[in-house]
Amino acid sequence: MSRLLSAILVLALAAPVYAGGDHDHGHDHGDAALLANANGPQRLADGSVFLPKPAQRQLGVRTVLLEATSDLPQSVTLPGTVVMDPNAGGTVQSLYAGRLEPGPSGLPLPGQSVKAGEVLAYVVAARSPQERAAQAAELAELRAAQSLARQQLARLRTLTDTVPRKRIEAAESAVDSLTARVAALDAGEAAREPLRAPIGGVIASGSAVAGQVIEAGQTVWTVVDPSRLVIEALAYEPALATRIAGATLVLDDGARATPALGVAAVPLTYVGAARTLRGQALPLSFRAQAPALATLALGQPVEIVVQRTDTVRGIAIPQAALMKNAANQPIVWVKTAAERYAPRVVTAQPLDGLQVAVTAGLKPGDRVATQGATLIQQVR
Repeated sequence: MSRLLSAILVLALAAPVYAGGDHDHGHDHGDAALLANANGPQRLADGSVFLPKPAQRQLGVRTVLLEATSDLPQSVTLPGTVVMDPNAGGTVQSLYAGRLEPGPSGLPLPGQSVKAGEVLAYVVAARSPQERAAQAAELAELRAAQSLARQQLARLRTLTDTVPRKRIEAAESAVDSLTARVAALDAGEAAREPLRAPIGGVIASGSAVAGQVIEAGQTVWTVVDPSRLVIEALAYEPALATRIAGATLVLDDGARATPALGVAAVPLTYVGAARTLRGQALPLSFRAQAPALATLALGQPVEIVVQRTDTVRGIAIPQAALMKNAANQPIVWVKTAAERYAPRVVTAQPLDGLQVAVTAGLKPGDRVATQGATLIQQVR
């Protein structure tokens, strides 16, 4: 759009075409220059901008008619950080120290989608040579006892008429017990602990490789649901925690909800405030759920707008209408005529991610430029 505006300005200020040598060059040149300047976008002496209708259409200028003033919630902008929702995320850890082996689908990579309960890897328990020798000796002893128990049971069964039934049942029970113990030790010898995804989502972090040795309790992967996150903000006014009416998360162009404004505002649900200060600030927790959150990463700094329960009298206008003048004052461009826009200094405060509350400088019935306001600002 900036190139288009430059092209319009160049055409508007282009030098006129001269006539042949037998004409009055000076008179024609002056009239043509005045005509060209009158028909092109230009900044007037009082600071307003003359913008012809064709240029307004080419620049995509759109305006909005302001409604009556109303009671709007006072807002404050707080810095926040993206953290994992404990109900929509989790860690994959091993209960034992051991060696990693790939799961049925191989080892997952960061960013890969996984399903709840899916086996991501196996952990083969690590044992010292002494432990292995002790288990092998115990297994050999049990197998020998099992063999003797079976032989004794066989002899007792041949003496059914002279041996009490309870002795035969006791021998059968001993054989069954020894068989179960041998099977348990055999299974433990080759047992592998499966590491499963705690929820369905994506791998947020983790760099496991086949054959890696991990410790007991070590986090191998972190799994999150990218559409459900928690935003933790820091409030340096602890009393704010009791006066929160709502909040919105302001996202950049990467997650546009309104292309004309270039930003997205995700509504947040206020969870509560901590009871311990962190760096002289009170942590506030907000829960968010929206597809646009998939562009965020854990630990990413964000900006949220918190609406308070107390209100202020003003007019709500789109955030895109607010500009800055040379003195760094907030201004808006008000359409005063069909082809004329005048800058108006205003007093504004954030309302939500898409709107601001103007408390001074505007009145109901004013027509404010929203889309294309930045291009009007560039006219010189």
